[in-house]
Amino acid sequence: MSDLADAARMTGTAFRVLVVDDDPDMAAFLARLLTGEGMAAETAGDAEAAIASLSLQPPDMILLDVMLPGADGFTLCERLKSAPASAMIPIVLVTALEDQESRVRGIRAGADDFLSKPVRREELIARVKTLQRLHETRRELEARRLAAEIQHKETLRKAFARYVSPRLAETIIADLVEDGTPFQREPQRVSVVALFADLRGFTRLTEATRVDEVVGMLNEYFEVITDAAYRHEGTIFSMAGDCLLVGFNVPFAQADAAERACRAAQDMVAGFAPVLASWTARGGAPTGVGVGIASGEAILGNIGSPHYMSHTIIGDAVNTAARLMQMAQPSELLLARPVYESVRGTLDSQRVRFKGQVALRGRSGTIEVYSVTL
Repeated sequence: MSDLADAARMTGTAFRVLVVDDDPDMAAFLARLLTGEGMAAETAGDAEAAIASLSLQPPDMILLDVMLPGADGFTLCERLKSAPASAMIPIVLVTALEDQESRVRGIRAGADDFLSKPVRREELIARVKTLQRLHETRRELEARRLAAEIQHKETLRKAFARYVSPRLAETIIADLVEDGTPFQREPQRVSVVALFADLRGFTRLTEATRVDEVVGMLNEYFEVITDAAYRHEGTIFSMAGDCLLVGFNVPFAQADAAERACRAAQDMVAGFAPVLASWTARGGAPTGVGVGIASGEAILGNIGSPHYMSHTIIGDAVNTAARLMQMAQPSELLLARPVYESVRGTLDSQRVRFKGQVALRGRSGTIEVYSVTL
């Protein structure tokens, strides 16, 4: 048995060849030669039958007679090579025409090789072997290219997933594939719901705690609150000390951004409860998460220097959320009035308290603030 048959037996799949010839005896003869070499051969009597066969299952190679009824082999070859689904299939033109013009026409049609009639077995097998090796090399290179592209996308997805929710990361990758611009380069004004979360009393706790323990505690804390932010598809814009800034409705629109932010805050506090209990059992001072949420217009853009850039949000809504967070007690959520009005129907009224008109540091005037016990 030939090396073609050995390869077919080892892979468990035979190399498939479509023989297109209007002479049934010639088609059967070529098919027998191919099957004798361990390949699978199918036959078609004209162009339309060949196209129908390709639509069912594209072959690995086509032996195409030039003299066909209706559309001739040149026309069919050109048609197949211009179609994306069949462009990469090797085509061998089988012809008794030996003139230079016919050869040039075949090359222009996209033929990969020629086989002269009468067909000799040795020549047929040699040409098929050569094209088979080229075809398999081409498929292997394409498979490697696709694998590299998938790996590149996965690397990008993991990188983005460190900053935004997994679902948003997938959207960003899709934008990269489509137009290469996941974030607009120019700053833009956006409507945002900003959430600031902070670990109340943690600074005092660190004064009596070993450095390695402080890092471990911060990691436990951030694991909980970042998971909560991602769960509700918030975008993390800043993580400094024990403070976290999360934006909703950016960089992608979220009609229920205020509700997402409040649910994220609730999950942050609830998720941190067992961590806090563990700290207390180990002798840590009682503490908790304080959260502030405000909404309004902000600027989204790349801010920094040529040496360090941060894609973040700035503006009154962000500043207000930060000031509310600073005022919040452990397990307390402070809401600016616009956010409260958006989510009041989803809150437990017994846990809500109106704090009145509150003056915020660094801000002129006062704002109405609502307190939610989490």
